[in-house]
Amino acid sequence: MKAAVDFLVERLGGLAPKVALVLGSGLGNLVDEVEQAVRIPYADLQGFPRSGVTGHAGELVAGLLSGRPVVMLSGRAHYYEHGDAAAMRPALEVLAGIGITHLILTNAAGSLRDDMPPGSAMLVTDHINFSGSNPLFGEPTDRRFVGLTEAYDAGMRTRLEAAAIATGTTLHRGVYMWFSGPSFETPAEIRMARTLGADAVGMSTVPEVILARFLGLRVAACSVITNLAAGMTGAELSHAETKDMAPLGGARLATVLKRAFHDGMLDG
Repeated sequence: MKAAVDFLVERLGGLAPKVALVLGSGLGNLVDEVEQAVRIPYADLQGFPRSGVTGHAGELVAGLLSGRPVVMLSGRAHYYEHGDAAAMRPALEVLAGIGITHLILTNAAGSLRDDMPPGSAMLVTDHINFSGSNPLFGEPTDRRFVGLTEAYDAGMRTRLEAAAIATGTTLHRGVYMWFSGPSFETPAEIRMARTLGADAVGMSTVPEVILARFLGLRVAACSVITNLAAGMTGAELSHAETKDMAPLGGARLATVLKRAFHDGMLDG
């Protein structure tokens, strides 16, 4: 891990970002907004994941977003690819090792609410881990008992909501439920999720939240809504729909993120 940290620090050439973004489906084009960009393929960073999901580039991009230092991870590894909920742990440890203190996670998700249609963006206020897995399985120290009462940092949420208001962008709020995937949920599972208090469902993010809190990072997360969940429309779900709809919500969320960086809302 030290080798990857030292390599990345050298490549950053004095840039010292405190905020990192993990870009899910629909946000990949945000890397093109980074000025003075340093691009490093995951393959060049020891321990970084090899994502096999279309729409996930597998590249670290560092530079300035709206004039503020940032590191972006364009793509992630998913639990359903390898059966390893801790697949992102090495990458997040490297981010912590170079001085990252704030982590913003993004994902594509299915909506359980008629008032949050495809193309919307949602600020995650809490999550439900329905997968039955945890990225801290096997962690030998008592640090594994991570408190998640305030998993999603209130200050970061406030700044993102202020950025949404400033740009006139609707940013819904809701609870995200993590299913393991890769198959989509059934209508019965969606009815259950709604009963349990979920507003959106997806196949990522929660393991990274747990790992980030384990590492002492402050966390925020946002979902790009790509579809109404199973049983809500009668139509079958597909990954093609996710890829087609993600850019719509992704553009809305990118507007919010750029404004938040511009206003320095994530500095504290």
